[in-house]
Amino acid sequence: MEKNQIHIPREVIVVEGRDDSKRLMEVFGPKVKLIETGGSAINAATLERIKQAAEQFGVIVFTDPDVQGQRIRQIITQNVPTAKQAYLSRQDARGKSYVGSLGVEHASKESILKALEELATPASENLQRELSTQELMQLGLTNHPLAGVRRKAVAERFHLGHVNAKQLQKQLALYQVDYAELFEFIEELNHKSE
Repeated sequence: MEKNQIHIPREVIVVEGRDDSKRLMEVFGPKVKLIETGGSAINAATLERIKQAAEQFGVIVFTDPDVQGQRIRQIITQNVPTAKQAYLSRQDARGKSYVGSLGVEHASKESILKALEELATPASENLQRELSTQELMQLGLTNHPLAGVRRKAVAERFHLGHVNAKQLQKQLALYQVDYAELFEFIEELNHKSE
């Protein structure tokens, strides 16, 4: 492979709409495999196409970092639990010419490639228990002046997407991040801020 050649994902990438597809084709070329959901009202036929794609190639969910994108991601994940997840930060989804909307279509080539390199893959079985609210409080991820900043750092480090405290509990269990691993990361954060 040439130095500047970009690896096209084997999986089918599920995006929200035409502009997202257009952007990914600009990055990867016409051979990239895509399915558009057509927005948050995913119909049964689209879900069936996603299921078939998951069986044949695997799928990567790559939606916008907003409420609509999260809703689509949840619907797909409920129907295809093995779907890999690619996340853009809200900042990366604004792009250079931010005009008020967040989206894959606004992201730079580098941000898109990074998101697709740092895929979050759900565990095939839910072996990890959900951390308790008390444990999240002990780590300063809830009921703490820096809770939002810490949750954002945790979400970025473990590739969990934009999460609130409740979503964080579920995402940590889904992607098998345990208390010890989380504690170690929070300690690193604390040392950096001293």
